[in-house]
Amino acid sequence: MSRIQLALNVADIDESVAFYTKLFGTEPAKRRPGYANFAIAQPPLKLVLLEHSGSAGSLNHLGIEVTDIDAVDAEQTRLAQSGLASVDERGTTCCYAKQDKFWVQGAPNGESWEIYTVLKDSQTFYGDENGPACCATADAAANAASWEAPVTPCRS
Repeated sequence: MSRIQLALNVADIDESVAFYTKLFGTEPAKRRPGYANFAIAQPPLKLVLLEHSGSAGSLNHLGIEVTDIDAVDAEQTRLAQSGLASVDERGTTCCYAKQDKFWVQGAPNGESWEIYTVLKDSQTFYGDENGPACCATADAAANAASWEAPVTPCRS
């Protein structure tokens, strides 16, 4: 199964979680300080909320979650054959999960698209790494004492 990921910047994580819980009729799949994600069955959607008062209401990044590493590789190959460049991030820990992913380059309006699979859960936003550019925000960093790396905004 694949599903689209939509990552939004929100001003108040608690208020946003309450709204999206009602809207989609499901509780968050993962909840951390300044962060929540929903794994919505219908429509198939991974909704990620990142607390960031300075950009509330704006898009953080987009993604396509795929089932496994083979699907990540297949998509990267397909996109390369169609002329789209990508930046690899294999075995990276970001957004409270260890992931194999890549970022698609060259979206005409500057949107950031990632294609990824989750390898395992993480208790910290970046794990033991020094944090590649990801979907983190400065406000969320202030709320997450467990982060071990400086937080940089998403590639958008």
